[in-house]
Amino acid sequence: MASNNNHRSIPDLNGTSHSHPTPKKPKLSSSSFITPSEIQSEFSHHDTAVARINNGSFGSCPSSIISAQHNWQLKYLRQPDHFYFNHLKPAILHSRSIIKNLVNANHIDEISIVDNATTAASIVLQHTAWCFREGTFQKDDVVIMLHYAYGSVKKSMEAYVTRAGGRVIEVPLPFPVSSNDEIITEFRKALEKGKSEGKKVRLAVIDHVTSMPCVVIPVKELIQICREEGVEKVFVDAAHAIGCTDVDMQEIGADFYTSNLHKWFFCPPSIAFLYNRKNPKNDAGGSGDLHHPVVSHEYGNGLAVESAWIGTRDYSAQLVVPNVLEFVNRFEGGIEGIKKRNHEAVVEMGDMLVKAWGTHLGSPSNMCASMVMVGLPTSLGVKSDSDALKLRTHLRDVFGVEVPIYYRPPRDGEVEPVTGYARISHQVYNKVEDYYKFRDAVNQLVDNGFACTLLSN
Repeated sequence: MASNNNHRSIPDLNGTSHSHPTPKKPKLSSSSFITPSEIQSEFSHHDTAVARINNGSFGSCPSSIISAQHNWQLKYLRQPDHFYFNHLKPAILHSRSIIKNLVNANHIDEISIVDNATTAASIVLQHTAWCFREGTFQKDDVVIMLHYAYGSVKKSMEAYVTRAGGRVIEVPLPFPVSSNDEIITEFRKALEKGKSEGKKVRLAVIDHVTSMPCVVIPVKELIQICREEGVEKVFVDAAHAIGCTDVDMQEIGADFYTSNLHKWFFCPPSIAFLYNRKNPKNDAGGSGDLHHPVVSHEYGNGLAVESAWIGTRDYSAQLVVPNVLEFVNRFEGGIEGIKKRNHEAVVEMGDMLVKAWGTHLGSPSNMCASMVMVGLPTSLGVKSDSDALKLRTHLRDVFGVEVPIYYRPPRDGEVEPVTGYARISHQVYNKVEDYYKFRDAVNQLVDNGFACTLLSN
């Protein structure tokens, strides 16, 4: 089918061409951008009784995208055979092409769509385990990861790498943190430790934005160090990144990179991408043999094709990416403008809270994106992970505030340290009243002499 200015012909995975509209960033006047009332309408399904300052955990999906997803679901349910043979694969390919452009990948073949970043980590670490089991890597060769790696990634290390004979070294990171140099110093130390016994560092797993505590990691600098030190492959777990901080595959230079699109890019659950850099060299631990952990009849046709069909399931979240691109382009500056405003707003709200409580932020503003760690008053008595969870539940159930709480163990010699931190997020639907509600709830707890020891398990 011939293409024109409004459509382009995209082949499905069997070579048949289908015409898809090409979303373009509209040239909007200032009066044409989305209005506050329209934003409110897009997120009117949110519980109005809750100050939802935890976009980082589960993301948010506008009503218009939910409607688009529902249309895809109905299209499948109306005639599944027609949907599978004529819509599913070319639509997934179209979503992949948009993601490829968003993250500045070289080739569409480098982009696979998976359910979430946890699935992507399983794919990369499963491949690493095969390299150990098949003798490409030697027993006790090293995999480096950050101490603040997401819990499921640490479990995947146990399930795949450690069981296969690999040695995992964690990079201890300071928190609160005052500069990128602190992170870089600790990373270099871990690399030296990994090489000290004559073993090779086969893989480095680096977060782009750590989850808890939340800090933007200097990934480009750490990857450059990996290249200088002979680390074979680098996998960036960037679950929070796309829509939250800058994501450019050419600048970052990772071998593997994953990010969810349901956290900060307004997609419904569950969709993430896994970038797998094309490398003509057939080097040890090469990336050409990645496979989806769910084996379907597409096995062996490349990761992108394998991931596009893992059996009968709801694929609609993966098909609304064009609609999401249109949604973000209703905002001034598109996704770049959203990121900038979210960052500025969350830092402003963080500063307001720490001034009210006499505490501090967990990192400088340049190490934050759309989330920031805010120190809580010490009188709340957050002295364990259990206390943090109990306080989080109490804020939700009693005050209607949804915010994650983090416990930081005190260092030796610290006097009355801040050990409890809240991770606040800012997304387009948030209002300043959400953060005032949180502030006032904590102030009320402090005034009432509350401590976490008063909460039952």
